[in-house]
Formats: sequence, structure tokens, C-alpha cells
Amino acid sequence: MTEILFLGTGASIPSRDRGLPAMAVRSGREIVLFDCGEGTQRQMMMSPMSFMKIKAIFLTHLHGDHFLGLPGLLLTMGLSGRSDPVRIVGPEGTGELLGNILSSCGDSLPFDMLITEAYGGETFRISDCSVTAFPTEHGVPSVGFIFSEDDKVGIDARRAAEMGVSATDIKLIKGGEVVNGVSSDDIISGTVKGIRIVYTGDTLPCEEVRSASMGADVLVHEATFGSDETEYAEKHNHTTSAQAAAIAKECGVRILVLNHVSNRYRDRAPLLEEAAKIFPETIVAEDFMHLMVTRKEIRSV
Repeated sequence: MTEILFLGTGASIPSRDRGLPAMAVRSGREIVLFDCGEGTQRQMMMSPMSFMKIKAIFLTHLHGDHFLGLPGLLLTMGLSGRSDPVRIVGPEGTGELLGNILSSCGDSLPFDMLITEAYGGETFRISDCSVTAFPTEHGVPSVGFIFSEDDKVGIDARRAAEMGVSATDIKLIKGGEVVNGVSSDDIISGTVKGIRIVYTGDTLPCEEVRSASMGADVLVHEATFGSDETEYAEKHNHTTSAQAAAIAKECGVRILVLNHVSNRYRDRAPLLEEAAKIFPETIVAEDFMHLMVTRKEIRSV
């Protein structure tokens, strides 16, 4: 099971209802963060996930609404006793930017930052998952990310039950052991495909997003504007809700989550309605919306 927690879903400036972009994904014990807008650490304090357990932080681009929460988050981690390193991945300029900000603060961190600048195509391992960067089009160096769980060994539950294999035994058998004469050959049944989540960040509709999104379980796509502002969206390198829905339909994703919505849309229902006409399996992200994603279902908790 994979969890997605939306910590900030607004665009450019915060509002009373929406913080700035940040999304946490948890698989097993590992948490990774995508973007880190102003106030992200406080949003996490109010959520069921701990900022101290963040393994890696992935920044889509260096506009302020997507990274200004990072220095405070890192400093708070240090003041809270963190010693484990944190991986930080972002577009060109990320290392210099972070170095300048932290040196200006006059503070040093008691843990290492493993900073990598991504241009598209790089893959980073996080326990039993991976995160792969892909290029996007936003007028500045920018990338999106694909979060992928590893495929897992499938189990024939009926066969395992007939052979008296317990849940504990299954773990041992999957690890290569033989338990009471039962080996993996006796109960293994193919593979279970891992969950794939695509997070676009800010971007125009582009072929790279389409390629990355093919067959994804969850596509979290920016929808800063509605179709009433299509020309304005293109001018500022953004996507409309209808355009995001068209991409979701073309790519055959299981569910589309509209994210990064402009505060000019106090009522987000029209954005949902126009997207749902194209791709019915669409929802609009709200701060603290918490999704559980399995092969059988995607549900809010």
C-alpha cells in the first residue's frame, strides 16, 4: 500500500484554505517529499506523517512557491536531532541556491545533504522504490517525477492456505527459505506490479509528461487555470484542467488529481466539472487530502 498526502495544493501564494505546493508519498516506512512550499514543515506537524522520517526531497523547479519551505524544514530537522542524511534532488541551480540560503542563515546542519541536479532520466533508489526525473516545460529548468514501487512476488493465496502456510511463513518463503517443505515454487504466482505515481510540477502540456504518465496509477497534474484562461495559461507555461484531463485519458491512468490551482478559483467545482467531462476519474486536490493506493482501489482516508 502506498499513501499520498497533499500538504499544499495552491499556486503562487497561499490562501486560508490552501498552502503552497508540497506532496508526501509514503511506502512502507519511507517518506519522500515532492516540492516544499512555504509552511510545509507546519503542514506536516498537523498531519499523520513525520517530517523527521523524510528520506528524500524532490524539487520540480526553483520558483519560490515550490522551494521556500525547504530551508526552514532542514533547519528544524537539525534542531530536532536528525543525523541521517537527506537526499535532495532538483533542477539545475539547486545546489548553489541551497548553499547560498543556508550560508546566509549562518547555520550549519548536523546531517549531510546529498544534492543532485536532475535534467531528466536520472533514477534514485529509495528502499524498495525508485524516483525517476523527466523534463517538463515551464520556461525555467524544471522536471517532473515518477514514483515507482518495485514489482512484488505474487502469491497464490488459495494454494498457500491449502498447504497451511502462515503469513509469517510467506515472508520467509519469499525470501528464499523452505518452510515445512514448502518453497517459493509451490506458492508463487507471477508478479504484482508496483504502484506508479506521476507528479508533474508546473508545466505546459508536453510529450515528456505524456510519456511519463502512460499507465500510471495516479497522475498528479498541475491545473492552475480553467479553460476560461487557456491563453493566459499558455503564456505563463501552465496547464488547464481540461488539458490535464485530456492527458490522463490519452495515457490511460487510473485516477487524475488536479493540483496547483490558482486562488482565483475560490469555487473549484467548475475545474472539476470540465475535467470530468473528458476524464471521469478526476478529483481536485485539497490540503491534507490523504489517499491510499493499492492495486485493488484508490480511496481517501
